[in-house]
Amino acid sequence: MPETTQAGISDNGAGALSYITIVPAIIFLVMPPYNASPYVRFHCWQSIFLNIVGIVLWVGLAIVTIVGLFFAPFLVMIIRLLIFLGLFALWLVCVLQALNGKRFKLPIIGALAEKQAGI
Repeated sequence: MPETTQAGISDNGAGALSYITIVPAIIFLVMPPYNASPYVRFHCWQSIFLNIVGIVLWVGLAIVTIVGLFFAPFLVMIIRLLIFLGLFALWLVCVLQALNGKRFKLPIIGALAEKQAGI
């Protein structure tokens, strides 16, 4: 298991906290004891990329919803719900894996996060 840093938060805790919002991820990338850890940097970058994917999907689904409500409103709402539940489940898995000290790598985002973290 990773050691506890000077601030009292373990690398596992910092990695998990980076998924809460994009703000802790950016803070951990800048703060000295955490920005030296490849484990924390990886989870911060993966969190940032996951947030970007979520925002892009949200905007895309908003456009599809506006158009789709005229043709099949029930189907559009079901698809939106399934996509957001899937994103939530993916986010929850990332948080739990980071908390348990595992480097859970998402298919495309994980490779980008490794590259940015310098792993």
